[in-house]
Amino acid sequence: MKLSNLTPAKGSVHKEGKRVGRGEGSGKGGTAARGHKGAQSRSGYSRKRGHEGGQMPLQRRLPKFGFKNMNRVEYKGINLDAIQSLADKRKLSVIDVELLRTNGLIGKNDLVKILGRGEVKVKIDVKAHAFSASAKAAIEAKGGSATTV
Repeated sequence: MKLSNLTPAKGSVHKEGKRVGRGEGSGKGGTAARGHKGAQSRSGYSRKRGHEGGQMPLQRRLPKFGFKNMNRVEYKGINLDAIQSLADKRKLSVIDVELLRTNGLIGKNDLVKILGRGEVKVKIDVKAHAFSASAKAAIEAKGGSATTV
């Protein structure tokens, strides 16, 4: 390899664009390839997002629907099988929100709801923000307690 053989990587160099508005001889003089009159021929023109040239825009053609309930309480669901595997792994009998947070099962500001998938094999005391009926019944069936924080 010599310095005289070096070339840019294929596709890295683009052809220089035509210089518009530099005289009639260039073929792009006069109107500088912008046509005659109208907003698009003016300097500083920028088309608004979603503008469809006078046609009814898509966001206005589609119907409005639904709403967001501002009072909704969003829970992070944790199933009984996750609780059981955590209890087995760490040899725990009490599981609370802080323990779930330190083990990475929930985020810093998450509210926890214990859900009923899986089963509890040992007595566990669980403290959380909410419980499903099946989860509460399964925990209490094994002699544990389901305490709402």
